[in-house]
Amino acid sequence: MDEQLRRQRDTSLGQLEALIRRGRQIRTMRAVDDTRVWHQDCAAAINQLSGGSKAHWLARAYGAAFLVRSTTHGGVVVEVDTTEIVDRILDVLAQGAASLARMDDFAANSSGAAPRARRFEFVHDAGLRPILEKALADSRDALDRGEWALALILSCGVIEAVLTDALDNAVTRGTPAWAEVHHAQEAHAEASFETRIAAAERAGLIRGGCARLPSVARRYRDLTDPDGELRGDTLVSERESRLAGQVLHVVMRDLDPGR
Repeated sequence: MDEQLRRQRDTSLGQLEALIRRGRQIRTMRAVDDTRVWHQDCAAAINQLSGGSKAHWLARAYGAAFLVRSTTHGGVVVEVDTTEIVDRILDVLAQGAASLARMDDFAANSSGAAPRARRFEFVHDAGLRPILEKALADSRDALDRGEWALALILSCGVIEAVLTDALDNAVTRGTPAWAEVHHAQEAHAEASFETRIAAAERAGLIRGGCARLPSVARRYRDLTDPDGELRGDTLVSERESRLAGQVLHVVMRDLDPGR
């Protein structure tokens, strides 16, 4: 890891650890003013670590710490007890600290200390490969955190990206199955996820694995608003999320039989 990056990481990690210690004290003391200031300091730290993006998993987890979905009909969101909020924020801070602590492992892998997995070498656009690796890793992390909708969206985004890459390469080889999508792009109309899947199947690039995609996965683009944030009415089950991840691996195997 670069020395400057390590110093920044250590500073942020120290800040989170200090906030965790304060939070544990506040939980016992239950001082309203101290709790309010602690909330503000936590929000500032989370905002910095998430780069100011509300779509970042850490920012979303922090926001979710203040809410809970009722089990009553209609799923009304209600406020939570103050002590429980403190506990949830402590959990979010711990997740952030653990993520920062893993940066050394990531840097070691990147520096050649251990060979990195190259799952997307079959992708023709070399510049796309590291982006796909990151999206795949983020999808797995979201799945581990129980963020089913985010994990599904990321998995489907990778599926669409690798299919588009394969089909674009097929166009250069004159494969006719991608013709309608190619013409749609020329007419400035974006091809749907379904169209790309169908074209890839007709071109023989993939088999029928995408038939297992749940309906919510096929319309994954509609699950976020124009700012890329999850819509409030987005509902994705664990089964649907895991299915999307399984289909992604089937598609990758079809496009790269030797992997």
